[in-house]
Amino acid sequence: MHRLLVALLAAVDALVAAAVGIGAVLAPLTLVWIFTFGGSADWSALWPAAARIWELGNLVPSAITLDETYVRDAGLPDDAGAFAVSLAPLAFAGFVLLFAARSGRRAVTVGAWITGVASGTLTTALLALIVLATSGNPVAAVPGWSAVLAPAAIYAVGALAGALYEAWNEGDTGPIDRVHDLVDALPAPWRELPALVVRGSAIVLLGLLGAGGAAIGLLAFTRGGEVIALFQAAQVDGLGAASLTLAHLAYLPTLVVWAVSWIAGPGFALGSGATVSPVGTQVGLVPGIPVLGLVPESGHPLLLLAALVPVGLGALAGWAVRGRLIAVRESPGEEPVAPRAVAALALAVASAAIVAALAAAASGGIGPGRLAVLGPEPGAVALAVGLEVLVGAAILLLGPVVPRPAADAPAPEEEGTASDEHAVAERDVE
Repeated sequence: MHRLLVALLAAVDALVAAAVGIGAVLAPLTLVWIFTFGGSADWSALWPAAARIWELGNLVPSAITLDETYVRDAGLPDDAGAFAVSLAPLAFAGFVLLFAARSGRRAVTVGAWITGVASGTLTTALLALIVLATSGNPVAAVPGWSAVLAPAAIYAVGALAGALYEAWNEGDTGPIDRVHDLVDALPAPWRELPALVVRGSAIVLLGLLGAGGAAIGLLAFTRGGEVIALFQAAQVDGLGAASLTLAHLAYLPTLVVWAVSWIAGPGFALGSGATVSPVGTQVGLVPGIPVLGLVPESGHPLLLLAALVPVGLGALAGWAVRGRLIAVRESPGEEPVAPRAVAALALAVASAAIVAALAAAASGGIGPGRLAVLGPEPGAVALAVGLEVLVGAAILLLGPVVPRPAADAPAPEEEGTASDEHAVAERDVE
């Protein structure tokens, strides 16, 4: 396919990804605007708000500056007039990553993945620049470089990951094939390691996110009453409740990352000096945000057993990796230790790095005071997950293998039975 056509298709993908994200914000805001103000207010004020929310979903922080008169009339403290909003609703970034990965994989199939990734990234940067230039307002300001580079970087990471995955598996007649040829020249265990580490890390990541989602579901079942009570305390009508629900759904991936950090052990912050972890919960007065009703009121040392989940996932990944290493070994009795040790360490490092990136994206603030510090600490979560995955993976990768009997060797019972039958037949002949 002609490179120009590949570039155009990638640009369309980037445009669709941005349009869906902005539309998902602008549509409900328009409904709220119509039913609240009846069309009497200036609709153009919606665009800056939608743009800031979309930018926040793409990891762009906003600096909020409230009018002094409004702060005084509302009875707010003086320091509440200026604060940063940086806690991202990761549903937006997650959608962009998945959509960009699909675009990157398709660019590989047509033989021009570098062109496709570059075109999609540049288009996203151009769209982000247009959004920034048309959405200025005195209340919410964003750093210009971040507003352009952050959405483009998210799209580039997704597209590049999808392209590299597809190129490694299917070939690209280019740089990835040359790297693949170099790896294929290595001894049997070593040439399998890159793909196996990626596969094992994916097992750990999907398992952790699944466990985090299951934890959120369990809390919703056991503490749903507190969430409903906070919804009622907000005293919103049906449209307001629907808007709050949509906001909660946008932040659901963020909450799943919080749950992962809780499962790993370090927990997460719910304000300055307030932590939520398996050992204990010290948050004091929780802000009246309905979803925070899911936060457990206390902890217990036995809840640290939740850390066995990353250990088990590391063991599962190690089992998958070792099974493949055994399958490709050059002789039945040969299983070098070095590739297995490197695989265990690489699984732990890769898992820790991915979780650290997720924890950093799921941290930030949404208001002044204690609301300025929310989410997990990336370093602590990465260290905990890395060590737990290393323990699980090392158990399966470095443990001894019980040798299996040869498939064609008859069992002793069968041998005895066959010889007895032969002796009886000889006696009958005599």
